[in-house]
Amino acid sequence: MQPNKVVTREEWLEARLELLAREKAFTRERDALSRSRRSLPWVEVDKTYMFESEKGAVSLAGLFEGRSQLIVYHFMFGDDWEEGCTSCSFWADGYNPVIEHLKARDISLVAVSTAPVEKLTAYRDRLGWSFPWVSAGKNRFNQDFAVTFDADEIGEDARNYNFGTSRFGGSEAPGLSVFTLGDNGTIYHSYSTYGRGLDIFNAAYHYMDAVPKGRDEEGLSHSMSWLRRRDQY
Repeated sequence: MQPNKVVTREEWLEARLELLAREKAFTRERDALSRSRRSLPWVEVDKTYMFESEKGAVSLAGLFEGRSQLIVYHFMFGDDWEEGCTSCSFWADGYNPVIEHLKARDISLVAVSTAPVEKLTAYRDRLGWSFPWVSAGKNRFNQDFAVTFDADEIGEDARNYNFGTSRFGGSEAPGLSVFTLGDNGTIYHSYSTYGRGLDIFNAAYHYMDAVPKGRDEEGLSHSMSWLRRRDQY
């Protein structure tokens, strides 16, 4: 690795303070964006969704586990796949450590995929995870939240992803959705994000962003071609 420009400590501090001013402005803008995200209007979920869990059938309301806020990670794992998506696995490696902290703030987190629950639990056990993971293979939940596509939705001219702004060529795509449980038991959809919007939920990438090489993905066949499942390095 070739070094950046090498300077004195005083010159470095001057450059660092210039960057600090930009970082502070970015932090303030990020806080404002987060407030806007939390202020989005809600949509009532008027369908009944039943999922398959390792303990049996569970409703969308049941996924809240007594809390009022629910984060769903739409994990790419098709019903005929033998393994979960490598990149979704990269994101999921960060879930276990935060689960208890989220619970303390009235938040449940669950992964949802279309593969049978037996495949999900076997894959989860293989990678040493314990977060809740349920199958939506017998309902239209993933289709309704635009992460699982029927054959007629993935043509070359399709705009099937990220609120109709882009195309995803496969049958399964990643995403994250947020739901809120009202005092009267009504479930509301408050937020979803896809594509690069998921970036903020991957702590490992943000550690990489702090080092000189960054994510070091330029020149690769695709941005994440270096990635392996954690038991395959």
